[in-house]
Amino acid sequence: MSGGLIFHDGGGGPVARCGRCGAEAAGPCARCHAPVCGDCCVLTEGGARVWAICLACEDRGGRSLRRGWAMVLGWIALPIAALALLVGLLEWLRR
Repeated sequence: MSGGLIFHDGGGGPVARCGRCGAEAAGPCARCHAPVCGDCCVLTEGGARVWAICLACEDRGGRSLRRGWAMVLGWIALPIAALALLVGLLEWLRR
């Protein structure tokens, strides 16, 4: 197994190899960014765009991107909620 290394073939530039089977890679995994071929990846579900996810990442987290979107929304909503609580507390203390 090549471990995602880049090899040079005689005809041109470097060729990325799949980290799982060693075939020529089609692109990187959307989660771990390891090079994967078309046989060693699945397509995502639940997003606006379709992404390729390697089989190891699918085993760990499935092919849905909903958990990632929920985390992004949490990073936005939690600070706003904390600021709203702080403003409410300051208004209450000012009375």
